[in-house]
Amino acid sequence: MSDAKTDVKTEATEGQVHCMIEGAVAHVVFDRVAAHNAMTWHMYEQLEAICERIKRSVDIRAVTFRGAGGRAFVAGTDIQQFLSFSTAEDGVAYERRIETVLGKVDRLPVPTLAIVDGWCVGGGLAIAACCDLRISTPLAKFGVPIARTLGNCLAIANTARLAAEFGIGPTKRMLLLGEMLTAAQAQTTGFVTDLVEPDEIDARAAAIVDRLTHNAPLTMRVSKESISRMLKALSLEGDDLVRLCYGSDDFRHGVQAFVEKRTPDWSGK
Repeated sequence: MSDAKTDVKTEATEGQVHCMIEGAVAHVVFDRVAAHNAMTWHMYEQLEAICERIKRSVDIRAVTFRGAGGRAFVAGTDIQQFLSFSTAEDGVAYERRIETVLGKVDRLPVPTLAIVDGWCVGGGLAIAACCDLRISTPLAKFGVPIARTLGNCLAIANTARLAAEFGIGPTKRMLLLGEMLTAAQAQTTGFVTDLVEPDEIDARAAAIVDRLTHNAPLTMRVSKESISRMLKALSLEGDDLVRLCYGSDDFRHGVQAFVEKRTPDWSGK
């Protein structure tokens, strides 16, 4: 009985990442509705395990990712978890850990589709950027507002993903201005392939998945890997940049201000 209570508590506070297999398609759902599906360490661990499971399966031909509840895809990483950070190395370890998980999404050998309804922010945007295709409802919002909120930074690999998918200009708008892009703006950049009304998005996703599952799997796998190798040809090192932000007074102040729901007062230190 106590184990059941513990499981319910974990699901309520730490969220869950579910994976349902239907035929040749894996459906991954981020489920922490009360917190707009913000990712906890527990959820990142589950996502990593799911990616490993999908990678080992010879029967899966496509994967979809979406958020539960209809209000958010994923609204970033749960900020409460940053309260325990005390040094720059905590930030480096965090970014390396998240990149390990995101890398497994990125390197799935089958086509991936992000279905975005609502907020797609921070770590959620990074997850969506790891997917091959993205569709969204018109009210979806995309961004990384950390210059306004937390004072931390993205790992350089995630910055590179956003620049590759959105283009340099829109990426700078999100990172420097802290601007949230509308679904229409995200479609203009090519990040979103289709804008679909909420009552039609399931049908559109099913149509895309149907096409993917009927295309030549090795051709798609090689195409994905070719693009991946091209992007990896750029040698990127950014731990010094992560240390600069996560080791700052501004980051500690930003996290505390966010938790206390007040506007941060940046010092630049």
